[in-house]
Amino acid sequence: MLDKIHYEEFRRQGYVVVPNFVTDSLVEQARKRFEPLFRGEFETGIQPDEWNWQHGKSDPSFTRQICNGWKADRTIASLVLSQEVGKACALLMNWPGARINQDNVIWKAPGAKPLGFHQDNTYQLWIDPPSMVTCWMALDDTHPDGGTIEYVTGSHNWPVSSELHAFHAPEDYHEGLRSAAESLGIAEYEVVKLKVNAGDAVFHHGGTWHGSGSNRTENPRRSVVAHCMNSESRHHPENLSPIYSRYKKQNCLELDENFFPVLWHKDGHRTAFLDCD
Repeated sequence: MLDKIHYEEFRRQGYVVVPNFVTDSLVEQARKRFEPLFRGEFETGIQPDEWNWQHGKSDPSFTRQICNGWKADRTIASLVLSQEVGKACALLMNWPGARINQDNVIWKAPGAKPLGFHQDNTYQLWIDPPSMVTCWMALDDTHPDGGTIEYVTGSHNWPVSSELHAFHAPEDYHEGLRSAAESLGIAEYEVVKLKVNAGDAVFHHGGTWHGSGSNRTENPRRSVVAHCMNSESRHHPENLSPIYSRYKKQNCLELDENFFPVLWHKDGHRTAFLDCD
């Protein structure tokens, strides 16, 4: 599904758009799962690791987010745990294989506020090496006024920032980006607001600066996101995540495939339960 041009664009830009990555039927199926998921109706009976927007409790102007919806919903799992996602991520990064780090189920309703610019790798100090790649799958046609995803071209070549700025509904969603550029002496940079169609995917490097503005339209902007890491990644021996280090075994740095399954490996390995009916 990815060709030489995709790989070249990814290495040059830090991101690449892959049209028609998700079938129309799966897009429609996934859209139908958003309402029950955010109401707390979890198909598998397992709650996601992060449930950052809850119906009737959270600010309706905030972008709605669930992390590791794959544990709660089989349709989300079919998207983010696919062999195609894993293979593409591994090949783009020149890894021997890829495993899921976490997923995001993101619902930017009409009027929803921005998500602050950031680099994904800033949040990966709990793994070794602290690196990931992302597959962002659009479930709605997306354009600049609708709070589309925005990228800074070539910023995957910048150092990884250690600064943590506001992520949900910041007053200035470019603050972190601007601060990083100033500290690096970068006076000019290109911010690209993508226009993508439902079913398209965007792969981006963990070092690429990205964020999204407010949804100023009457239509939702829904997406499902697979964050992948090197299949050979391990827990960092010292750095801990308040959420994901709970899956670390005592006196063991290996990542447990029950929680961080291998999606694809060049030797043919794929975590066994992923293909169980």
